[in-house]
Amino acid sequence: MAQPDTASDTTPAVRDTQFLIIPGLNNSGPDHWQSRWERQRADCHRADLGLWNAPNRNAWVNRLNLEIGRSARPVILVAHSLGCLAVAWWAAMEKPGPDSPVVGALLVAPPEVESGVTDPRLAAFAPAPRGVLPFPSILVASRNDSYIPFERARRLASFWGSRFADAGSVGHINADSDIGDWEFGQFLLTQLEHMAGVRGSGPSTVAHYRYPAPTDYQSAGL
Repeated sequence: MAQPDTASDTTPAVRDTQFLIIPGLNNSGPDHWQSRWERQRADCHRADLGLWNAPNRNAWVNRLNLEIGRSARPVILVAHSLGCLAVAWWAAMEKPGPDSPVVGALLVAPPEVESGVTDPRLAAFAPAPRGVLPFPSILVASRNDSYIPFERARRLASFWGSRFADAGSVGHINADSDIGDWEFGQFLLTQLEHMAGVRGSGPSTVAHYRYPAPTDYQSAGL
């Protein structure tokens, strides 16, 4: 009798991941990389937090919690700007455990919400939570982001236990940054999948990322 093929038993399972897009103030317009990813990828879904022009911290956390709860698959949060603070506050208030569907977060261009706030609406999310996030995360910052000094963004990464990614000098990493589909961000998303154990053979060991040209990923050791 022929023996069953068990070769696949030794192959690490790759789970079908849901990427939950979490915009910041005023939502993300059609030219924003978040909107581009949503159009291009069937695995991306936008969280409707509402009150985009006048955000309320608790309302956003509650809406985000509902969005996360709807997923039957592992979820990686893909947040931009004030959306990053919504993620941090969701983790602080909901205290997700090991059974949570959230397995990771890509946190892009979080703004300053405490000192030197550029938009008074951001202050509603102050103070920034200080606790380490209970899932793998990468925080991405630009060196010339008008919403937060680079070193303050690095400090947030330290608070949240996030690996830190230097995006170069691209402003607020939004539609005005002229980064198109933002290949570097997609590269980091793949790294995050490895860290979360939902892609490939296991977590990445890279602790710090710096923006390279897309063709330099190999030479940069990433």
